[in-house]
Amino acid sequence: MSGSTATTTATTTGTSTGSTTGTTPANAGTKAGIGMDTAPRLAVDRLLDDPTTRIIVCCGAGGVGKTTTAAALGVRAAERGRKVVVLTIDPARRLAQSMGIDSLDNTPRKVTGVDGGELHAMMLDMKRTFDEIVEGHADPERAQAILANPFYQSLSAGFAGTQEYMAMEKLGQLRARDDWDLIVVDTPPSRSALDFLDAPKRLGSFLDGKFIRVLMAPAKVGGRAGMKFLNVGMSLMTGTLSKLMGASLLKDVQTFVAAMDTMFGGFRTRADATFRLLQAPGTAFLVVAAPEPDAVREAAYFVERLAAENMPLAGLVLNRVHGSGADQLSAERALAAAENIEEGGIVDQESGKAGLRDSADSPSDPDADADVDEITAGLLRLHAERMQVIAREQRTRDRFTSLHPEVAVAEVAALPGDVHDLAGLRAIGERLAAGVPAGA
Repeated sequence: MSGSTATTTATTTGTSTGSTTGTTPANAGTKAGIGMDTAPRLAVDRLLDDPTTRIIVCCGAGGVGKTTTAAALGVRAAERGRKVVVLTIDPARRLAQSMGIDSLDNTPRKVTGVDGGELHAMMLDMKRTFDEIVEGHADPERAQAILANPFYQSLSAGFAGTQEYMAMEKLGQLRARDDWDLIVVDTPPSRSALDFLDAPKRLGSFLDGKFIRVLMAPAKVGGRAGMKFLNVGMSLMTGTLSKLMGASLLKDVQTFVAAMDTMFGGFRTRADATFRLLQAPGTAFLVVAAPEPDAVREAAYFVERLAAENMPLAGLVLNRVHGSGADQLSAERALAAAENIEEGGIVDQESGKAGLRDSADSPSDPDADADVDEITAGLLRLHAERMQVIAREQRTRDRFTSLHPEVAVAEVAALPGDVHDLAGLRAIGERLAAGVPAGA
């Protein structure tokens, strides 16, 4: 999961008996877990086993666990007989490490140790993908001129929206090769999940040539009027373009536009084609979130956006959910018990201890008794804090399910450590699909 793999695995609310497209009936089966009375369960294995499922897109805000979710789904699907490629955009390279690969790059690499099907993994190289587009759509001489152009180098390395656009370009390339029957995509770690859908359109509009050609006008107008016109155009551009100034910018842009003149329309065409691919049957979106108000609010916005764009939603994966094996003891009761111990107010506390500690075989030790009391009170307070966290997360989940009761949900419990290897990813996939209630 992009952002962090540290606390991502364990349990889910179970397996749905309904659809995996987000329209599962709310009464499909008995629900497990707190606050899940109206939420259908996400049938992970049904989604992975369906041969018509060709693309799974794990999306969500940054830092919610998309990379590990994508990797675990890839491992599980491969071991259930699918030919899978996982495309990650995680620069921390956690996916490569967990799959036992020295490094990932723009070329799919086979993962060893997977039984059943096949698993490949790759990490998007944004600039290399852009370079491949240029090399594939221009003759060698023109391609070299474009790749060496300073304007192109800045654009391909850091223009706002380039990463999301190139992720969709690479998805389109993988799907066109038809070497795999399932592609799992870990979307870029954007501030907003909506960037994955919006940025390709923005960059595609920029690269279709209409706006870039405006920057050619100063050369034709000339003089102060031309530079004034250039400044107006520059005021509308941000990021990389704002770092390039004056005549140097104009010369680089003129060279860039002249070299890429025949390629501009192709960017918009490919972006539109990939966008339609995301809407097509066989694509499934999994929205990944943490049980925190901001992350779940972002997930709700994304669910609504997917519906507006007619994109198929499989469900919500709620990561890092806290649970307790002693949830029958409420926070209030735990705090009250801790206070009674600390204040010596529990009825029959001394006589009860005397029966255990004041016998000949077990002489009473006041210091040891005090230590036991302190530890017990501390544990009760820790339990109370955990139950308060669980209650907050329950309220957050309930707000989402009240807004979107039709969306299938899987809960993944928080773990104290990182996922370091293939076995860890396999365990995540197993528990994600098993339907073990949180805290069990």
